[in-house]
Amino acid sequence: MSGVQLVDVTKSFGAVNVIPPLNLSFAEGEFVVIVGPSGCGKSTTLRMIAGLEPVTSGAIQIAGKDVTWARPKERDIAMVFQSYALYPHMDVAGNMSFALRLAGTPKDEVRRRVHAAAEMLELTEYLERRPKDLSGGQRQRVAMGRAIVRDAYCFLFDEPLSNLDAKLRATMRTELAILHRKLDRTMVYVTHDQIEAMTMADRIVIMEKGHVQQVGTPREVYNSPRNLFVAGFIGSPSMNFLDAELRADGPRVTGQGFDLPLPPRLREAVDGHRSRQVIVGLRPEHFAAPRTDGGTEASSLAPVDLGVKVAEYIGSSQFLAADIGGRQISAAIEVGPDSAPLTSGTYLFDTNRIYLFDETTGDAIT
Repeated sequence: MSGVQLVDVTKSFGAVNVIPPLNLSFAEGEFVVIVGPSGCGKSTTLRMIAGLEPVTSGAIQIAGKDVTWARPKERDIAMVFQSYALYPHMDVAGNMSFALRLAGTPKDEVRRRVHAAAEMLELTEYLERRPKDLSGGQRQRVAMGRAIVRDAYCFLFDEPLSNLDAKLRATMRTELAILHRKLDRTMVYVTHDQIEAMTMADRIVIMEKGHVQQVGTPREVYNSPRNLFVAGFIGSPSMNFLDAELRADGPRVTGQGFDLPLPPRLREAVDGHRSRQVIVGLRPEHFAAPRTDGGTEASSLAPVDLGVKVAEYIGSSQFLAADIGGRQISAAIEVGPDSAPLTSGTYLFDTNRIYLFDETTGDAIT
């Protein structure tokens, strides 16, 4: 089978098991992002794929070959690290071609590959400059160019954008997505930033404490989180969680300061649920301000009283730090760029977007 496969891969440091049996499969040409908080095992997983960290047990296959114990240079991979790791005494062309020259690649082939990669990354006019004369984004593109000229089967990225400022990170996310389409190679990208995962990935692998919590497309993990961890990790701002009780009339979900009807997709699920006590999840972006034009509200919108503490203006929306029945929550309200700061009062929530989780296990009730 082509692509990248991890079969029952484990990793231990002495008596500490940091990666329990891990099974993952990445298709050829797929862009997969492994995301999770610091210490979840995502970088260790990437380093095992690269051969920089030996596995404790299990097997790794790349392009149908067992490379579990192969050296990094035998795996047909190219890796881009968090730090640019450029040679300061070499110009851009020298940095990009270093591995090829080390491998004895003919000069004409080296020149061809470097110029092709430079054109792809818009670095052609910088080939004779040294790293100190480049911006952070240009240096990161040089690091990616050094990987591209290798013409590898699989590209591995270990948090390559974390040292860039917010605006440059957004630009580089777009450039990486374009680069993937041009190269059409398998790419495995590690980050703690769920925005990077949501905007670039074909599929996302969400990890916590060495365990895979969910694998799916960005749309799947956002719309159908498997548990509390995934629901709280994917989405910005994070989902709000409130203790609640299921009621048969409606049916409804009730908690301190709110009483909301359940959507049809949840009614059958809660009928057989073992406990009336649940955790309700409300995403900030599914709150709304009441209409002021006299029009009819959508039938799925239900009133919720919010005590607004802070209203942050961000153009067409306002982020609210508020509370429901004494519990602090956040809400993102689209109100237009000319609106006055929002204050405490009755707002609306789209009940089609309610999420429920088991109070004991944290698993989604679906």
